[in-house]
Amino acid sequence: MQLNFRYRISSNSINSLAVLNNTIIKNMKSLFTVIAMATSLCCMAQKETPAAVLAAFAKYFPGITAKSWDKEDGNYEANFKKDGKKMSATFDTKGEWLETETGIAVSELPKVVSDYILVNYKGQNIKEAAILKTPKGDMYGAEVKGKDLLFDVQGKFIREQAD
Repeated sequence: MQLNFRYRISSNSINSLAVLNNTIIKNMKSLFTVIAMATSLCCMAQKETPAAVLAAFAKYFPGITAKSWDKEDGNYEANFKKDGKKMSATFDTKGEWLETETGIAVSELPKVVSDYILVNYKGQNIKEAAILKTPKGDMYGAEVKGKDLLFDVQGKFIREQAD
């Protein structure tokens, strides 16, 4: 028994495949371009970070690599993870340490902080929470309604500032 199969491929099918192939190639080129640009920007930010800042970061956080650097209000902020926690550290242009922020779960905020927000920011949710360490002392931070609320370690409200 012999089976004969014949396939006919029309010129429209070939043209459709060619168009599809070209579209896929163009999309892949675009994707690679975006990846390359993002990588370049990350590396450029690292290169633009002053040596004194990079040295200070290495001193304060030995063995840790910053995932990214941001320039914020003339200072430099390193974003990184340490012991599985999302963190950032801010340094001035001379490499002086200004602040370290460690993300925490909202449930880890002291009850007095949560209570203050419930009363003074009715109906608003806490988007993020953190422990901040500064040369002047430690504090808690809570992001509510696009603003950072700062509290001392006893949970007393200090101030509200733009995020």
